[in-house]
Amino acid sequence: MSLSTFLAAHRREGIVLVRIETAEGSTPREAGATMAVGARAIAGTIGGGQLEFHCIDFARQMLATGATDQRLDIPLGPQMGQCCGGRVRVSLSHATAAEIALIAASEKAEALARPPVLIFGAGHTGRALAQALAPLPFAVSLIDDRDDVMSGLPACVTCIRMADPVDAATSAPEGSAFVVLSHSHALDYRLAEAALARGDAAYVGMIGSATKRARFEASFLRAGGRREALARFTCPIGGADVDDKRPEVIAALTAGELVRCLLGSRQPAKGRRSRHESAA
Repeated sequence: MSLSTFLAAHRREGIVLVRIETAEGSTPREAGATMAVGARAIAGTIGGGQLEFHCIDFARQMLATGATDQRLDIPLGPQMGQCCGGRVRVSLSHATAAEIALIAASEKAEALARPPVLIFGAGHTGRALAQALAPLPFAVSLIDDRDDVMSGLPACVTCIRMADPVDAATSAPEGSAFVVLSHSHALDYRLAEAALARGDAAYVGMIGSATKRARFEASFLRAGGRREALARFTCPIGGADVDDKRPEVIAALTAGELVRCLLGSRQPAKGRRSRHESAA
């Protein structure tokens, strides 16, 4: 549940917002991390552990006594029962209508800025990947040319049926990530070619094996594709160090790859060769 949804549901009961104002050294969360504390429930996190328990206790004392806003300066050492070694300054304040509106606006802006991830193929692995990415800060779309294959997915996943999914690959926003695992090798090749031809993709990955990659590379070059574009092509998705073809395992490995690529250095993942045969 988002903070704004939690605040809207519990505001009449009284809510204290707990926010990390500054973070120095090694800390569980960064400045700006916020949680909402009610008398019986919480939403969000400032890092867990004794730091969070300590702040929840303070927040609930404020709710019980009506105490005004507080500021805490907390060293994260043995005295707190945490070994991070850093220091945080935390503000605690009763949620107001203005603060709730600001949080809702901030969440909306964050959602609009999320990196787009387009998953092509709603087979077992595509669905597992959509499920794995749903809680992460991505704008996830699942695209397929078949009927009745996209039911039962999280509401935050945009499901699109297209007669020719390549149209989605060519019209996606700049900086999108493309994950190709359709029901057809021929369609996989067309999708990967379209994504690489754009030149602006943050990530282009395809499920497959060393043989499938080699065949794709030959086809891509014969069609006039640039060899340097293949350096930005990831196949197999998820890497080659775990020999497990179960859809959920491939999805977990690929989710980690996308997190590193899109939320880390923002550089496309380097191409890999190995053995995940198509499990779409």
